[in-house]
Amino acid sequence: MIGQAAISALAERLRRSSGLAAKGDIATVASALGLSGESAIAVGDDCAAIPDGDGYTLFAIEGFMNEFVAGDPWFAGWCGVMVNVSDIAAMGGRPIAVVNAIWSDGEDKASPVLNGLKSASRAFGVPVVGGHTNIRSERGQFAVAILGRAKKLLTSFDALPGDRLIAAIDLRGRYREPFSNWEAATDAPPERLRGDLEILPAIAEAGLAKAAKDISQGGIIGTAAMLAECSGVGLSVDLASIPKPDHVDLERWLLTFPSFGYLLSVRADRVEDTLARFRLRGIAATPIGDVTAGTTVSISHGTQSETIWDFARSALIGCGSSVSGKQRVCA
Repeated sequence: MIGQAAISALAERLRRSSGLAAKGDIATVASALGLSGESAIAVGDDCAAIPDGDGYTLFAIEGFMNEFVAGDPWFAGWCGVMVNVSDIAAMGGRPIAVVNAIWSDGEDKASPVLNGLKSASRAFGVPVVGGHTNIRSERGQFAVAILGRAKKLLTSFDALPGDRLIAAIDLRGRYREPFSNWEAATDAPPERLRGDLEILPAIAEAGLAKAAKDISQGGIIGTAAMLAECSGVGLSVDLASIPKPDHVDLERWLLTFPSFGYLLSVRADRVEDTLARFRLRGIAATPIGDVTAGTTVSISHGTQSETIWDFARSALIGCGSSVSGKQRVCA
């Protein structure tokens, strides 16, 4: 059992974590770009979802920290595909193709990144169709963009009070030290990787859920907070219910970026059907909390609880539900 002092200290460390702090940069950039309620495309989701007649074209991009690319260049290349297809799946979509931008000081520095990118492209069945290259740069930079498509959306804006919050995480992995990346993909059969990603669009198309988000660099709690902010709801998360490898410290796990990890907001009468789809494929899935009316995200363990964030006091990423119909915008 975690005491009140311990859970309060944990909440403070989570609030101050670099992964969560970095999410605050989204609001700064959105403001600088003048994104407002006049935008027809939702801002703050895992992908831009562009209506295309009978569904949605999905468009996203991921840039990678320089120290990560320098420290583990092959895996950084692999992640260029992996994290992007995760964003597409989180929106209920299927990937179509990726492009990349790579800057490096010589071909030898670019080679392992590109080899990782190629390996993941083959494993996930998502072609690399172009990009931008500069191998005469003093500093390395790497980013990958993706195009996908969804018939029905899962969004960050449709969690409703009364929903259960489900976490689905592939625990069949290990840390890619020294970073807090839980790696459960590079040695998995490609057929399994592709089949696992198919769970999310299948859930969307079956109408089992409308809201989801992939667990990102902000970790489980940071991702939950972003989902709550975008949907204009509160969340209570039971730490003891979160799927976790037995040997991993709880605090590190809460700040972990898993290779396959999603949060879904699901109506109570659809929880068991949703869980079954993940469990059938060997993925740990369980309800970890409740979506509530209100403005706070809290964590609890037993009878002890602590507020992580209160959106009535301050925004996190500055994105939320608009009052104007279906439109969702960055404030």
